[in-house]
Amino acid sequence: MDATDLYQEVILDHTKSPRNFERVEGADRDAHGDNPLCGDTLTVYVRTNGDTIEEIGFQAEGCAISKASGSVMTETVEGKSIEEARALVEVFRDLVRGERDQDLGVAELGDLAVFEGVKKFPTRVKCATLAWHTLLAALEDRDEVVTTEA
Repeated sequence: MDATDLYQEVILDHTKSPRNFERVEGADRDAHGDNPLCGDTLTVYVRTNGDTIEEIGFQAEGCAISKASGSVMTETVEGKSIEEARALVEVFRDLVRGERDQDLGVAELGDLAVFEGVKKFPTRVKCATLAWHTLLAALEDRDEVVTTEA
C-alpha cells in the first residue's frame, strides 16, 4: 500500500466513523470555527483537569478532510497537557503546509502523518487546519469564532 492509498483509507475511516464526535458534558472550554471557502463549521469541546486535556470532542459539518482532521486531532491530544497540545497544533500546521521538521519522523506522528499529503492541495490546507486552530482558541479560552479567512 503506498502513501496515497493509506492517506485515503485513514481519511475515509475517520470521515465515516469520526472519533469523539460529540459534545463533551462538563466541558470547561469550547470554541467554534468556520471555513467559508469550503463551508466547514466545527465546534471543539474540551474538559480539562489542571493542565491536562481530560476529554475532548467535536461536532462538525463539512468536507471529509475537515471532519477527519478533527477526529484524528481529538484522538491525538486527549490525555496530553495543554502545552503538548499547543505544540502539536504547530507540528500539524507545518506538516500540512509542507514545512515539517525533518527530524520528526512518521512513527512519532501516528495517524497525523497521513495528512502530509494535504500539502499537494493548497486549497485543502484550511480544511485540515480548521479543527486545530479551533482547538487552540478553546485552550486559550478565546471568545471569538475562528475563521480560516483571517
